[in-house]
Amino acid sequence: MNTPLAERLRPKSLDSYISQKHLVGQDGSLSKQIKAGVLPSLIFWGPPGVGKTTLANIIANESDRPFYSLSAINSGVKDVREVIEKAKKSDGLFSSKNPLLFIDEIHRFSKSQQDSLLGAVEKGWVTLIGATTENPSFEVIPALLSRCQVYVLKPFSKEDLLQLINKAIIEDPYISKKNIELKETEALLRLSGGDARKLLNIFELLVNTSASEKVVITNDFVLKNVQQNTVLYDKTGEQHYDIISAFIKSIRGSDPNAAVYWLARMVEGGEDVKFIARRLIILASEDIGNANPTALVIANNTFQAVTTIGYPEARIILSQCVIYLATSAKSNASYMAIKKAQSLIKQTGNLPVPLELRNAPTQLMKELGYSKSYKYAHDYEGNFVQANFLPEELKGTVLFKPGNNARESGIKEFLKQRWSSHYSY
Repeated sequence: MNTPLAERLRPKSLDSYISQKHLVGQDGSLSKQIKAGVLPSLIFWGPPGVGKTTLANIIANESDRPFYSLSAINSGVKDVREVIEKAKKSDGLFSSKNPLLFIDEIHRFSKSQQDSLLGAVEKGWVTLIGATTENPSFEVIPALLSRCQVYVLKPFSKEDLLQLINKAIIEDPYISKKNIELKETEALLRLSGGDARKLLNIFELLVNTSASEKVVITNDFVLKNVQQNTVLYDKTGEQHYDIISAFIKSIRGSDPNAAVYWLARMVEGGEDVKFIARRLIILASEDIGNANPTALVIANNTFQAVTTIGYPEARIILSQCVIYLATSAKSNASYMAIKKAQSLIKQTGNLPVPLELRNAPTQLMKELGYSKSYKYAHDYEGNFVQANFLPEELKGTVLFKPGNNARESGIKEFLKQRWSSHYSY
């Protein structure tokens, strides 16, 4: 049998669909839309092997609509236009059940390719279902994203994965021929990384590897037969998260040697260049901040540059940025300030804005005292005047505490000189 186990076990209905209960459970929002027969254009966002393609096929089956499928890897604008023309001519145009167009890995479509979908989606010629492993906020053009409802699919839980294995043991005509004992499953689940497709393919490999009719699944058996075949860097599994964690911690810890090493691991493994660059932008603000504001400028320019250049040359630009960030002064003061502020808001709720800080566009608001006592800083010496800018209940609350570095020490002195009677610095 040449069809992989993952394909043989692919569910055909919502009843047999495992996981994503927040979407397709009894009270799931997507289940209700499917049953009602009124579907908006959708984008499924989640890691590989969590059922995005399967869910699209189930929707097509259960809604009884014409179904067209494209992969962004090998489709262009011409392919999109051909499908749209077919959809316009189909019977779905004359009923409430317009055709479904599924595009796998839609994040790989260029702006022009995504633009070619807009008219068809807007006029209702097709209902788009896009699948992506990348954040659609970054990878899908705003005009198309605004016309779609985004659903987040979660990685399979341990219970879901074990249910899949047991389903294979019981239902698959080839696997069920053998006597299989699941003695230990930790290694099997870990290597799958929450990816159902990978789990089932590994499981099938293990079963086929054993010449005996009885197959005992243990951690040693799994590692012996599978681990030597796994790549050094799995950009969709557990190592993806472990290596990016080591990468970020090395830069935060000011070790350029380790940082470049982990960068090379990701580059050699084919990690998405934009994913690496986005993490550097976040780090430049979260871990460096105002200790060196130029870090954010360099990180942002790095993102723009590597997006334009691509591999292999992008590795040089990334290396330059990584070394700069690793050897920069560090501060998490800005990150801690917003974190404290959000926590404070959750505790205190929506406190009223002081009258002197409120906008006063109408005469009534002026009569009520809006903005009346506001002191305009530029009217005072040094363009500064002491006033309270927080809600009265939070007066004097310090959220930003400058870090212990040269630049933020200067910021601390600046604040002490101006705010000594309001804040304790």
